[in-house]
Amino acid sequence: MKLVIINYGAGNIKSIQFAFKRLGVDAVLSNNPEEILAADKVVFPGVGEASSAMQMLKESGLDTLIPTLKQPVLGICLGMQLLCKHSEEGDTEGLGVFQTNVKRFSNDVKVPQMGWNVIKDLKSDLFKGIKENEYMYLVHSYYAEHCNETIAKTDYGINYASALQHNNFYGVQFHPEKSGIQGQKILENFLKLEVKS
Repeated sequence: MKLVIINYGAGNIKSIQFAFKRLGVDAVLSNNPEEILAADKVVFPGVGEASSAMQMLKESGLDTLIPTLKQPVLGICLGMQLLCKHSEEGDTEGLGVFQTNVKRFSNDVKVPQMGWNVIKDLKSDLFKGIKENEYMYLVHSYYAEHCNETIAKTDYGINYASALQHNNFYGVQFHPEKSGIQGQKILENFLKLEVKS
């Protein structure tokens, strides 16, 4: 299997690469469009600030490439948020794969949300073998609003979408690569996903 982790300068990509290595898959780090198109699976990571990350995608032309991908794609953290329509962070236009917007948590809660929280109302083969209210590791100040594509929910001052799916695109707000055995299981499930039309 050829797995490509998109390397566009806004990632915690080494920890993701190590997580897949533990599953026996050597992931390639690349921003080469041909290499990304030829992959069986693609991971779209992201850590940092939305507008500068989007600028990096535009500079490499990946902003137009990513939404056209046909193989299973997994957006992680900021990667998931950039797949949405719009983010309040830096007033950033997203890639528009997921039909929802990204908002900032209110000041009623500690921002960023950092640490372990549960995911629930799980719907997707991505969560095969994962129990309701399983703990995942999160670090974020912005959240995706619910939409028809919500496949997992989390409460933090508000109930928000901690995972999304549209056709072959999946997004998780949490960090599966830092979420122990259960996070590893989600990555394993991703590797087994078939293309959804």
